Amino acid sequence: MSSIRAENGEAGTTVAERSTATSSSQRPASAQHATDPEGTETVASPAGKEPAESTPVAATPSPELHSGHRLAKRYRLEECITRLDGFSSWRAVDEKLRRAVGIHVLPATHERARAVLSAARSTALLGDLRFVQVLDAVEENGQVHVVHEWLSDAVPLSTVLHNGPLDAHEAYALAGQVAQAMAAAHRKDLAHLRLTPATVLRTGPGQFRIRGLAVDAALRGITSADPRRADTEAIGALLYAALTQRWPYGEGAYGLSGVAGLSKGSRDSLATPEQVRAGIHRGLSELAMRALDNNGATATSQEPPFTSPEELSQALAALPRIPPPDPTPTALAGFQHTTFQRGTLAAGRTPVAAPARTAPTPAAPPALPGRTGTVLKWGVSALLIAALGLGSWQLADALLKGDSPAEAAPPTAPPEEQEEEPPAPGPVEVTDITEFDPEGTGSGQNPESAPAAIDGDPGTFWHTKNYYGPSFGNLKEGLGLILDLGEAREISSVTVETIGETTVEFRAAGPEVTEMPDALDAFPRLAEGTGESLTLRAEESIKTRFVLVWLTELPQGDDGNYRGHITDITVGQ
Repeated sequence: MSSIRAENGEAGTTVAERSTATSSSQRPASAQHATDPEGTETVASPAGKEPAESTPVAATPSPELHSGHRLAKRYRLEECITRLDGFSSWRAVDEKLRRAVGIHVLPATHERARAVLSAARSTALLGDLRFVQVLDAVEENGQVHVVHEWLSDAVPLSTVLHNGPLDAHEAYALAGQVAQAMAAAHRKDLAHLRLTPATVLRTGPGQFRIRGLAVDAALRGITSADPRRADTEAIGALLYAALTQRWPYGEGAYGLSGVAGLSKGSRDSLATPEQVRAGIHRGLSELAMRALDNNGATATSQEPPFTSPEELSQALAALPRIPPPDPTPTALAGFQHTTFQRGTLAAGRTPVAAPARTAPTPAAPPALPGRTGTVLKWGVSALLIAALGLGSWQLADALLKGDSPAEAAPPTAPPEEQEEEPPAPGPVEVTDITEFDPEGTGSGQNPESAPAAIDGDPGTFWHTKNYYGPSFGNLKEGLGLILDLGEAREISSVTVETIGETTVEFRAAGPEVTEMPDALDAFPRLAEGTGESLTLRAEESIKTRFVLVWLTELPQGDDGNYRGHITDITVGQ
Protein backbone atom coordinates (compact mmCIF):
# COMPACT_ATOMS: atom_id res chain seq x y z
CA MET A 1 0.00 0.00 0.00
CA SER A 2 1.29 3.31 -0.97
CA SER A 3 0.84 6.29 1.29
CA ILE A 4 1.88 9.89 1.86
CA ARG A 5 5.66 10.25 1.95
CA ALA A 6 7.60 11.08 5.04
CA GLU A 7 8.81 14.44 3.74
CA ASN A 8 5.38 16.03 3.40
CA GLY A 9 4.98 19.20 5.43
CA GLU A 10 8.58 20.42 5.51
CA ALA A 11 7.60 23.90 6.59
CA GLY A 12 5.72 24.88 9.73
CA THR A 13 6.22 26.71 12.97
CA THR A 14 7.31 25.20 16.25
CA VAL A 15 7.77 26.33 19.81
CA ALA A 16 11.36 27.28 19.19
CA GLU A 17 10.45 29.19 16.04
CA ARG A 18 7.87 31.22 17.96
CA SER A 19 10.15 32.41 20.75
CA THR A 20 13.62 31.95 22.11
CA ALA A 21 12.44 30.92 25.55
CA THR A 22 8.81 30.33 26.44
CA SER A 23 7.71 31.62 29.81
CA SER A 24 6.24 28.96 32.07
CA SER A 25 3.11 31.03 32.51
CA GLN A 26 2.54 32.48 29.03
CA ARG A 27 1.44 30.68 25.92
CA PRO A 28 3.64 31.42 22.87
CA ALA A 29 2.29 33.01 19.73
CA SER A 30 2.61 31.22 16.41
CA ALA A 31 4.82 32.59 13.69
CA GLN A 32 3.19 33.82 10.53
CA HIS A 33 4.01 32.35 7.16
CA ALA A 34 4.32 34.05 3.83
CA THR A 35 5.20 32.62 0.46
CA ASP A 36 7.09 34.70 -2.03
CA PRO A 37 6.32 34.53 -5.77
CA GLU A 38 9.07 31.98 -6.35
CA GLY A 39 7.60 29.52 -3.88
CA THR A 40 10.20 29.79 -1.09
CA GLU A 41 8.89 30.33 2.39
CA THR A 42 9.95 32.93 4.93
CA VAL A 43 8.97 33.15 8.58
CA ALA A 44 7.91 36.40 10.22
CA SER A 45 8.23 36.64 13.97
CA PRO A 46 5.13 37.61 15.95
CA ALA A 47 4.81 41.06 17.35
CA GLY A 48 6.75 41.62 20.55
CA LYS A 49 8.84 38.43 20.20
CA GLU A 50 12.47 38.07 19.25
CA PRO A 51 12.75 35.35 16.62
CA ALA A 52 14.70 32.25 17.61
CA GLU A 53 15.33 31.59 13.96
CA SER A 54 18.10 33.57 12.34
CA THR A 55 17.31 36.07 9.59
CA PRO A 56 16.93 34.29 6.23
CA VAL A 57 20.26 34.34 4.47
CA ALA A 58 20.84 35.57 1.00
CA ALA A 59 21.01 32.85 -1.60
CA THR A 60 24.56 31.55 -2.01
CA PRO A 61 25.63 30.90 -5.63
CA SER A 62 25.62 27.16 -6.22
CA PRO A 63 25.19 24.76 -9.13
CA GLU A 64 21.60 24.60 -10.35
CA LEU A 65 20.04 21.36 -9.12
CA HIS A 66 17.31 19.62 -11.06
CA SER A 67 15.59 16.24 -11.33
CA GLY A 68 18.08 13.73 -12.71
CA HIS A 69 21.11 15.52 -11.20
CA ARG A 70 23.59 13.16 -9.47
CA LEU A 71 25.39 13.88 -6.22
CA ALA A 72 28.50 12.01 -5.05
CA LYS A 73 28.16 9.85 -8.20
CA ARG A 74 25.43 7.73 -6.59
CA TYR A 75 22.43 9.83 -5.50
CA ARG A 76 20.05 10.73 -8.35
CA LEU A 77 17.69 13.58 -7.48
CA GLU A 78 14.07 12.77 -8.30
CA GLU A 79 11.80 15.44 -6.83
CA CYS A 80 12.33 18.69 -4.96
CA ILE A 81 10.32 18.81 -1.74
CA THR A 82 11.42 22.14 -0.23
CA ARG A 83 13.45 25.22 -1.19
CA LEU A 84 14.08 27.54 1.74
CA ASP A 85 16.79 29.95 2.94
CA GLY A 86 19.44 28.77 0.51
CA PHE A 87 18.97 24.99 0.98
CA SER A 88 16.76 22.42 -0.74
CA SER A 89 15.37 19.02 0.23
CA TRP A 90 14.89 16.21 -2.29
CA ARG A 91 13.53 12.74 -2.76
CA ALA A 92 16.34 10.81 -4.42
CA VAL A 93 17.52 7.32 -5.35
CA ASP A 94 20.71 5.72 -4.05
CA GLU A 95 21.78 4.01 -7.28
CA LYS A 96 24.45 2.00 -5.50
CA LEU A 97 22.08 0.36 -3.00
CA ARG A 98 18.94 0.80 -5.18
CA ARG A 99 16.79 2.42 -2.52
CA ALA A 100 14.93 5.66 -2.05
CA VAL A 101 16.54 8.28 0.22
CA GLY A 102 15.98 11.87 1.25
CA ILE A 103 18.70 14.51 0.80
CA HIS A 104 19.21 18.02 2.16
CA VAL A 105 21.59 20.07 0.00
CA LEU A 106 23.15 23.46 0.77
CA PRO A 107 26.30 25.26 -0.37
CA ALA A 108 29.42 24.67 1.69
CA THR A 109 29.75 28.45 1.99
CA HIS A 110 26.31 28.75 3.59
CA GLU A 111 26.55 30.23 7.09
CA ARG A 112 24.73 27.20 8.54
CA ALA A 113 26.68 24.52 6.66
CA ARG A 114 29.04 23.75 9.61
CA ALA A 115 26.13 23.49 12.07
CA VAL A 116 24.17 21.21 9.71
CA LEU A 117 27.13 18.85 9.26
CA SER A 118 27.74 18.72 13.00
CA ALA A 119 24.06 18.07 13.80
CA ALA A 120 23.77 15.35 11.15
CA ARG A 121 26.88 13.51 12.34
CA SER A 122 25.79 13.68 15.98
CA THR A 123 22.35 12.34 15.08
CA ALA A 124 23.86 9.51 13.05
CA LEU A 125 25.90 8.45 16.09
CA LEU A 126 22.75 8.25 18.23
CA GLY A 127 21.50 5.22 16.28
CA ASP A 128 18.03 5.28 17.89
CA LEU A 129 15.52 3.59 15.56
CA ARG A 130 12.72 5.77 16.90
CA PHE A 131 14.23 8.49 14.70
CA VAL A 132 14.56 8.56 10.92
CA GLN A 133 18.22 7.63 10.49
CA VAL A 134 20.88 9.89 8.99
CA LEU A 135 22.77 7.73 6.48
CA ASP A 136 25.49 10.09 5.30
CA ALA A 137 26.73 13.65 5.86
CA VAL A 138 29.53 14.88 3.60
CA GLU A 139 30.96 17.98 1.99
CA GLU A 140 31.84 17.51 -1.67
CA ASN A 141 32.32 19.78 -4.69
CA GLY A 142 31.37 22.89 -2.73
CA GLN A 143 28.14 21.41 -1.39
CA VAL A 144 27.01 19.82 1.89
CA HIS A 145 24.81 16.71 1.53
CA VAL A 146 22.84 15.18 4.38
CA VAL A 147 21.31 11.84 3.34
CA HIS A 148 18.58 10.21 5.44
CA GLU A 149 16.12 7.34 5.30
CA TRP A 150 13.05 7.64 3.08
CA LEU A 151 10.05 5.91 4.65
CA SER A 152 7.73 5.41 1.69
CA ASP A 153 4.97 3.83 3.79
CA ALA A 154 5.04 6.38 6.61
CA VAL A 155 2.25 8.94 6.97
CA PRO A 156 2.79 12.33 8.68
CA LEU A 157 0.64 12.84 11.75
CA SER A 158 -0.79 15.96 10.07
CA THR A 159 -2.29 13.74 7.35
CA VAL A 160 -3.57 11.15 9.84
CA LEU A 161 -5.40 13.88 11.76
CA HIS A 162 -7.18 15.07 8.62
CA ASN A 163 -9.41 11.99 9.04
CA GLY A 164 -10.18 12.69 12.72
CA PRO A 165 -8.57 12.62 16.17
CA LEU A 166 -6.76 9.55 17.49
CA ASP A 167 -8.42 7.27 20.01
CA ALA A 168 -7.05 7.41 23.57
CA HIS A 169 -4.96 4.25 23.17
CA GLU A 170 -3.12 5.50 20.07
CA ALA A 171 -2.76 9.06 21.43
CA TYR A 172 -1.13 7.53 24.52
CA ALA A 173 1.23 5.51 22.28
CA LEU A 174 2.12 8.64 20.29
CA ALA A 175 2.95 10.77 23.34
CA GLY A 176 4.79 7.95 25.11
CA GLN A 177 6.99 7.02 22.14
CA VAL A 178 7.87 10.61 21.25
CA ALA A 179 8.56 11.53 24.89
CA GLN A 180 10.79 8.49 25.43
CA ALA A 181 12.68 9.11 22.19
CA MET A 182 13.30 12.77 23.00
CA ALA A 183 14.37 11.92 26.55
CA ALA A 184 17.00 9.58 25.08
CA ALA A 185 18.12 12.27 22.63
CA HIS A 186 18.43 14.90 25.37
CA ARG A 187 20.66 12.57 27.36
CA LYS A 188 23.03 12.80 24.36
CA ASP A 189 22.64 16.60 24.28
CA LEU A 190 20.53 16.48 21.11
CA ALA A 191 17.33 18.49 20.75
CA HIS A 192 14.78 18.63 17.96
CA LEU A 193 13.18 22.12 18.27
CA ARG A 194 10.84 21.41 15.29
CA LEU A 195 8.55 18.66 16.63
CA THR A 196 5.34 19.15 14.63
CA PRO A 197 2.61 16.97 13.11
CA ALA A 198 4.68 17.11 9.91
CA THR A 199 7.85 15.68 11.50
CA VAL A 200 6.19 12.86 13.46
CA LEU A 201 5.42 9.93 11.15
CA ARG A 202 2.95 7.10 11.70
CA THR A 203 4.50 3.87 10.41
CA GLY A 204 1.73 1.53 11.57
CA PRO A 205 -1.06 1.17 14.15
CA GLY A 206 0.33 2.69 17.36
CA GLN A 207 3.83 3.05 15.85
CA PHE A 208 5.54 6.42 15.31
CA ARG A 209 8.97 7.73 14.26
CA ILE A 210 10.51 11.21 14.31
CA ARG A 211 12.42 12.79 11.45
CA GLY A 212 14.75 15.77 11.44
CA LEU A 213 16.32 15.43 14.90
CA ALA A 214 18.73 18.41 15.31
CA VAL A 215 19.16 18.68 11.52
CA ASP A 216 15.89 20.50 10.76
CA ALA A 217 16.64 23.14 13.39
CA ALA A 218 20.22 23.55 12.12
CA LEU A 219 19.01 23.99 8.54
CA ARG A 220 16.73 26.82 9.65
CA GLY A 221 19.01 28.36 12.25
CA ILE A 222 16.58 27.65 15.10
CA THR A 223 17.87 27.87 18.66
CA SER A 224 16.31 27.86 22.12
CA ALA A 225 17.45 29.00 25.54
CA ASP A 226 15.79 25.90 27.04
CA PRO A 227 15.66 23.10 24.43
CA ARG A 228 14.24 20.52 26.87
CA ARG A 229 11.33 22.79 27.71
CA ALA A 230 10.78 23.65 24.01
CA ASP A 231 10.59 19.97 23.02
CA THR A 232 8.32 19.21 25.99
CA GLU A 233 5.84 21.89 24.95
CA ALA A 234 5.96 20.57 21.38
CA ILE A 235 5.06 17.05 22.62
CA GLY A 236 2.19 18.58 24.59
CA ALA A 237 0.95 20.28 21.42
CA LEU A 238 1.15 16.97 19.53
CA LEU A 239 -0.86 15.18 22.24
CA TYR A 240 -3.43 18.01 22.31
CA ALA A 241 -3.83 17.83 18.53
CA ALA A 242 -4.09 14.03 18.58
CA LEU A 243 -6.92 14.16 21.14
CA THR A 244 -8.90 17.07 19.67
CA GLN A 245 -7.93 17.39 15.98
CA ARG A 246 -7.13 21.04 16.81
CA TRP A 247 -3.85 22.94 16.97
CA PRO A 248 -3.54 24.35 20.53
CA TYR A 249 -2.92 27.94 19.50
CA GLY A 250 -5.13 30.69 18.14
CA GLU A 251 -3.73 30.25 14.65
CA GLY A 252 -4.33 26.97 12.87
CA ALA A 253 -1.48 25.04 11.28
CA TYR A 254 -0.75 21.73 9.52
CA GLY A 255 -4.30 21.55 8.19
CA LEU A 256 -5.79 21.84 11.71
CA SER A 257 -7.99 24.63 13.05
CA GLY A 258 -6.73 26.68 15.98
CA VAL A 259 -8.31 26.87 19.44
CA ALA A 260 -9.68 30.17 20.70
CA GLY A 261 -9.08 31.29 24.30
CA LEU A 262 -11.76 30.75 26.94
CA SER A 263 -12.23 34.50 27.36
CA LYS A 264 -12.83 36.59 24.29
CA GLY A 265 -9.62 38.07 22.94
CA SER A 266 -7.49 36.34 25.59
CA ARG A 267 -4.35 34.43 24.60
CA ASP A 268 -3.45 33.38 28.13
CA SER A 269 -6.27 30.92 28.70
CA LEU A 270 -6.41 27.77 26.59
CA ALA A 271 -9.40 25.40 26.59
CA THR A 272 -8.48 21.93 27.80
CA PRO A 273 -8.98 18.99 25.41
CA GLU A 274 -12.02 17.98 27.49
CA GLN A 275 -13.57 21.40 26.84
CA VAL A 276 -12.87 21.20 23.12
CA ARG A 277 -14.24 17.70 22.51
CA ALA A 278 -16.46 15.44 24.57
CA GLY A 279 -15.24 12.03 25.71
CA ILE A 280 -11.54 12.91 25.97
CA HIS A 281 -9.46 10.75 28.32
CA ARG A 282 -9.11 12.92 31.42
CA GLY A 283 -5.60 11.75 32.35
CA LEU A 284 -4.20 12.45 28.86
CA SER A 285 -5.99 15.81 28.78
CA GLU A 286 -4.32 16.90 32.02
CA LEU A 287 -0.85 15.73 30.91
CA ALA A 288 -1.20 17.59 27.61
CA MET A 289 -1.97 20.81 29.46
CA ARG A 290 0.93 20.33 31.90
CA ALA A 291 3.27 19.80 28.94
CA LEU A 292 1.95 22.87 27.14
CA ASP A 293 2.30 24.89 30.37
CA ASN A 294 0.34 28.12 30.09
CA ASN A 295 -2.15 29.94 32.29
CA GLY A 296 -4.91 27.64 31.12
CA ALA A 297 -2.90 24.62 32.22
CA THR A 298 -1.95 25.91 35.65
CA ALA A 299 -5.55 26.93 36.28
CA THR A 300 -6.86 23.39 35.68
CA SER A 301 -4.21 21.32 37.44
CA GLN A 302 -2.67 21.32 40.90
CA GLU A 303 0.43 19.55 39.55
CA PRO A 304 3.50 21.50 38.36
CA PRO A 305 4.21 21.79 34.63
CA PHE A 306 6.65 19.39 32.99
CA THR A 307 10.11 20.71 32.29
CA SER A 308 11.50 17.83 30.20
CA PRO A 309 10.33 14.92 28.04
CA GLU A 310 11.71 12.59 30.74
CA GLU A 311 9.17 13.91 33.28
CA LEU A 312 6.34 13.65 30.76
CA SER A 313 7.37 10.09 29.89
CA GLN A 314 7.31 9.06 33.55
CA ALA A 315 3.88 10.62 34.06
CA LEU A 316 2.51 8.78 31.03
CA ALA A 317 3.89 5.49 32.31
CA ALA A 318 2.17 6.08 35.67
CA LEU A 319 -1.28 6.33 34.07
CA PRO A 320 -3.60 3.31 34.39
CA ARG A 321 -3.51 1.10 31.34
CA ILE A 322 -5.54 2.48 28.42
CA PRO A 323 -6.99 -0.48 26.47
CA PRO A 324 -7.39 -0.35 22.68
CA PRO A 325 -10.91 0.30 21.39
CA ASP A 326 -13.22 -2.69 21.09
CA PRO A 327 -13.08 -4.31 17.65
CA THR A 328 -16.08 -3.91 15.38
CA PRO A 329 -18.37 -6.98 15.06
CA THR A 330 -17.13 -7.61 11.53
CA ALA A 331 -13.61 -8.10 12.89
CA LEU A 332 -14.68 -10.89 15.25
CA ALA A 333 -13.81 -14.42 14.18
CA GLY A 334 -16.77 -16.40 12.92
CA PHE A 335 -19.07 -13.38 12.60
CA GLN A 336 -21.50 -13.67 9.71
CA HIS A 337 -23.91 -11.13 8.30
CA THR A 338 -27.61 -12.02 8.35
CA THR A 339 -30.33 -11.14 5.88
CA PHE A 340 -31.75 -8.68 8.40
CA GLN A 341 -28.67 -6.43 8.12
CA ARG A 342 -28.87 -3.56 5.68
CA GLY A 343 -27.28 -4.15 2.33
CA THR A 344 -26.85 -7.95 2.54
CA LEU A 345 -29.38 -8.94 -0.11
CA ALA A 346 -29.03 -5.68 -2.04
CA ALA A 347 -25.31 -6.33 -2.49
CA GLY A 348 -26.01 -9.68 -4.11
CA ARG A 349 -24.52 -11.82 -1.35
CA THR A 350 -26.06 -15.21 -0.67
CA PRO A 351 -27.58 -15.21 2.82
CA VAL A 352 -25.91 -17.59 5.22
CA ALA A 353 -28.39 -20.23 6.29
CA ALA A 354 -28.88 -20.47 10.02
CA PRO A 355 -28.17 -23.91 11.52
CA ALA A 356 -31.25 -26.10 11.70
CA ARG A 357 -32.87 -26.26 15.07
CA THR A 358 -35.07 -29.18 16.16
CA ALA A 359 -38.28 -27.99 17.75
CA PRO A 360 -38.74 -29.46 21.21
CA THR A 361 -41.45 -32.13 21.46
CA PRO A 362 -44.37 -30.71 23.40
CA ALA A 363 -45.13 -32.53 26.58
CA ALA A 364 -48.35 -34.60 26.56
CA PRO A 365 -51.18 -33.04 28.57
CA PRO A 366 -52.00 -34.82 31.77
CA ALA A 367 -54.81 -37.40 31.56
CA LEU A 368 -58.16 -36.36 32.93
CA PRO A 369 -59.02 -38.32 36.04
CA GLY A 370 -62.02 -40.59 36.69
CA ARG A 371 -65.31 -40.97 34.78
CA THR A 372 -65.03 -37.65 32.96
CA GLY A 373 -61.84 -38.76 31.24
CA THR A 374 -63.43 -42.00 30.07
CA VAL A 375 -66.45 -40.20 28.57
CA LEU A 376 -64.24 -37.78 26.68
CA LYS A 377 -62.09 -40.56 25.23
CA TRP A 378 -65.17 -42.43 23.93
CA GLY A 379 -66.57 -39.19 22.48
CA VAL A 380 -63.38 -38.35 20.59
CA SER A 381 -63.16 -41.90 19.24
CA ALA A 382 -66.75 -41.68 17.91
CA LEU A 383 -66.05 -38.44 16.13
CA LEU A 384 -62.94 -39.87 14.47
CA ILE A 385 -64.86 -42.92 13.26
CA ALA A 386 -67.60 -40.69 11.84
CA ALA A 387 -65.07 -38.51 10.02
CA LEU A 388 -63.31 -41.51 8.49
CA GLY A 389 -66.64 -42.93 7.32
CA LEU A 390 -67.70 -39.68 5.68
CA GLY A 391 -64.35 -39.35 3.92
CA SER A 392 -64.52 -42.92 2.60
CA TRP A 393 -68.04 -42.34 1.25
CA GLN A 394 -66.99 -39.19 -0.64
CA LEU A 395 -63.97 -40.99 -2.11
CA ALA A 396 -66.08 -43.90 -3.30
CA ASP A 397 -68.65 -41.55 -4.86
CA ALA A 398 -65.95 -39.72 -6.79
CA LEU A 399 -64.48 -42.98 -8.15
CA LEU A 400 -67.90 -44.21 -9.30
CA LYS A 401 -68.42 -40.96 -11.25
CA GLY A 402 -65.03 -41.37 -12.96
CA ASP A 403 -63.42 -38.33 -11.40
CA SER A 404 -60.05 -38.58 -9.72
CA PRO A 405 -59.78 -37.19 -6.22
CA ALA A 406 -57.43 -34.54 -7.56
CA GLU A 407 -59.94 -33.45 -10.19
CA ALA A 408 -62.75 -33.42 -7.66
CA ALA A 409 -60.89 -31.08 -5.42
CA PRO A 410 -61.36 -27.41 -6.24
CA PRO A 411 -58.30 -25.81 -7.82
CA THR A 412 -56.13 -23.89 -5.46
CA ALA A 413 -55.37 -20.35 -6.52
CA PRO A 414 -51.63 -19.86 -7.06
CA PRO A 415 -50.03 -17.50 -4.60
CA GLU A 416 -49.71 -13.97 -5.84
CA GLU A 417 -46.29 -13.46 -7.37
CA GLN A 418 -44.26 -10.59 -5.98
CA GLU A 419 -42.39 -8.48 -8.46
CA GLU A 420 -38.76 -7.97 -7.46
CA GLU A 421 -37.38 -4.51 -7.91
CA PRO A 422 -34.30 -4.39 -10.14
CA PRO A 423 -31.09 -3.72 -8.20
CA ALA A 424 -29.79 -0.17 -8.20
CA PRO A 425 -27.02 0.39 -10.74
CA GLY A 426 -23.59 0.10 -9.18
CA PRO A 427 -20.31 1.74 -10.12
CA VAL A 428 -18.85 1.05 -13.53
CA GLU A 429 -15.79 -1.20 -13.45
CA VAL A 430 -12.51 0.43 -14.45
CA THR A 431 -10.13 -1.96 -16.20
CA ASP A 432 -7.09 0.32 -16.34
CA ILE A 433 -5.90 3.76 -15.24
CA THR A 434 -3.16 5.89 -16.81
CA GLU A 435 -1.50 9.15 -15.84
CA PHE A 436 -2.24 11.96 -18.33
CA ASP A 437 0.21 14.86 -18.51
CA PRO A 438 0.26 16.12 -22.13
CA GLU A 439 2.60 19.03 -21.27
CA GLY A 440 4.89 17.00 -19.02
CA THR A 441 8.38 15.76 -19.68
CA GLY A 442 10.53 12.97 -18.35
CA SER A 443 9.05 10.19 -16.22
CA GLY A 444 5.73 11.96 -15.55
CA GLN A 445 4.20 12.58 -12.14
CA ASN A 446 3.87 9.28 -10.24
CA PRO A 447 2.60 6.72 -12.79
CA GLU A 448 3.38 3.74 -10.55
CA SER A 449 0.89 4.94 -7.92
CA ALA A 450 -2.00 5.63 -10.35
CA PRO A 451 -3.78 2.29 -9.55
CA ALA A 452 -4.08 3.47 -5.92
CA ALA A 453 -6.75 5.94 -7.09
CA ILE A 454 -9.17 3.11 -7.99
CA ASP A 455 -8.33 0.45 -5.38
CA GLY A 456 -11.16 1.51 -3.03
CA ASP A 457 -8.72 2.10 -0.15
CA PRO A 458 -8.94 5.68 1.23
CA GLY A 459 -5.48 5.27 2.78
CA THR A 460 -3.74 4.99 -0.61
CA PHE A 461 -3.57 7.62 -3.33
CA TRP A 462 -1.95 8.98 -6.47
CA HIS A 463 -0.25 12.36 -6.15
CA THR A 464 1.29 14.99 -8.38
CA LYS A 465 4.72 16.50 -8.14
CA ASN A 466 5.43 19.60 -6.06
CA TYR A 467 4.75 23.00 -7.67
CA TYR A 468 6.09 26.29 -6.33
CA GLY A 469 2.98 28.35 -6.98
CA PRO A 470 -0.72 28.11 -7.92
CA SER A 471 -1.86 27.07 -11.42
CA PHE A 472 0.97 24.51 -11.53
CA GLY A 473 3.54 27.28 -11.16
CA ASN A 474 2.33 28.59 -14.57
CA LEU A 475 4.05 25.59 -16.17
CA LYS A 476 0.95 23.84 -17.52
CA GLU A 477 -2.84 24.04 -17.74
CA GLY A 478 -3.43 20.87 -15.73
CA LEU A 479 -2.93 17.14 -15.52
CA GLY A 480 -4.94 14.10 -14.49
CA LEU A 481 -5.82 10.42 -14.86
CA ILE A 482 -7.48 8.54 -17.74
CA LEU A 483 -9.80 5.69 -16.74
CA ASP A 484 -10.24 2.88 -19.30
CA LEU A 485 -13.64 1.15 -18.93
CA GLY A 486 -12.63 -1.69 -21.31
CA GLU A 487 -15.46 -0.91 -23.73
CA ALA A 488 -17.91 1.90 -24.39
CA ARG A 489 -20.31 2.11 -21.42
CA GLU A 490 -23.23 4.33 -20.45
CA ILE A 491 -22.11 6.67 -17.63
CA SER A 492 -23.45 9.84 -16.07
CA SER A 493 -21.12 10.83 -13.20
CA VAL A 494 -17.71 10.53 -11.61
CA THR A 495 -16.95 10.80 -7.88
CA VAL A 496 -13.47 12.04 -6.91
CA GLU A 497 -12.02 11.98 -3.37
CA THR A 498 -8.98 14.22 -2.81
CA ILE A 499 -6.79 15.53 -0.01
CA GLY A 500 -7.23 19.29 0.17
CA GLU A 501 -9.48 21.60 -1.86
CA THR A 502 -8.84 20.63 -5.49
CA THR A 503 -10.46 21.87 -8.70
CA VAL A 504 -11.46 18.90 -10.87
CA GLU A 505 -13.01 18.59 -14.34
CA PHE A 506 -15.04 15.56 -15.52
CA ARG A 507 -14.17 14.87 -19.16
CA ALA A 508 -14.87 11.91 -21.48
CA ALA A 509 -13.94 10.84 -25.01
CA GLY A 510 -16.59 10.23 -27.67
CA PRO A 511 -18.34 6.85 -28.07
CA GLU A 512 -16.49 6.13 -31.30
CA VAL A 513 -13.02 6.43 -29.69
CA THR A 514 -11.45 2.98 -29.22
CA GLU A 515 -7.81 3.99 -28.67
CA MET A 516 -6.67 6.09 -25.68
CA PRO A 517 -6.34 9.72 -26.86
CA ASP A 518 -3.15 11.68 -26.20
CA ALA A 519 -4.61 15.19 -26.55
CA LEU A 520 -6.80 17.13 -24.14
CA ASP A 521 -9.11 18.26 -26.97
CA ALA A 522 -10.23 14.64 -27.41
CA PHE A 523 -11.96 14.81 -23.99
CA PRO A 524 -14.91 17.28 -24.00
CA ARG A 525 -15.60 18.80 -20.56
CA LEU A 526 -18.85 17.59 -18.96
CA ALA A 527 -18.72 19.08 -15.44
CA GLU A 528 -16.41 20.91 -13.01
CA GLY A 529 -16.16 21.43 -9.24
CA THR A 530 -13.88 22.30 -6.33
CA GLY A 531 -13.63 20.46 -3.01
CA GLU A 532 -12.31 17.35 -1.31
CA SER A 533 -15.25 15.03 -2.09
CA LEU A 534 -16.82 15.78 -5.47
CA THR A 535 -19.56 14.05 -7.46
CA LEU A 536 -19.56 15.61 -10.93
CA ARG A 537 -22.59 14.81 -13.14
CA ALA A 538 -23.07 15.24 -16.87
CA GLU A 539 -26.26 16.91 -18.04
CA GLU A 540 -27.30 13.59 -19.61
CA SER A 541 -25.88 10.09 -19.81
CA ILE A 542 -23.10 9.54 -22.32
CA LYS A 543 -21.47 6.50 -23.87
CA THR A 544 -17.69 6.36 -23.65
CA ARG A 545 -14.77 4.07 -23.00
CA PHE A 546 -12.28 6.67 -21.75
CA VAL A 547 -12.97 9.01 -18.80
CA LEU A 548 -10.54 11.82 -17.88
CA VAL A 549 -10.31 13.23 -14.34
CA TRP A 550 -8.52 16.53 -15.02
CA LEU A 551 -6.99 18.67 -12.23
CA THR A 552 -6.75 22.41 -12.89
CA GLU A 553 -5.91 23.79 -9.41
CA LEU A 554 -4.00 22.07 -6.58
CA PRO A 555 -4.18 22.72 -2.81
CA GLN A 556 -1.36 24.44 -0.97
CA GLY A 557 0.54 22.31 1.55
CA ASP A 558 2.06 23.24 4.90
CA ASP A 559 5.39 23.86 3.16
CA GLY A 560 3.84 26.63 1.02
CA ASN A 561 4.04 24.55 -2.15
CA TYR A 562 1.21 23.02 -4.22
CA ARG A 563 0.53 19.33 -4.71
CA GLY A 564 -2.55 17.25 -5.59
CA HIS A 565 -3.64 13.91 -4.10
CA ILE A 566 -6.46 11.64 -5.38
CA THR A 567 -7.46 8.87 -2.97
CA ASP A 568 -10.40 7.37 -4.86
CA ILE A 569 -12.32 7.66 -8.16
CA THR A 570 -15.69 6.02 -8.89
CA VAL A 571 -17.52 6.13 -12.24
CA GLY A 572 -21.33 6.04 -11.94
CA GLN A 573 -23.97 4.88 -14.43
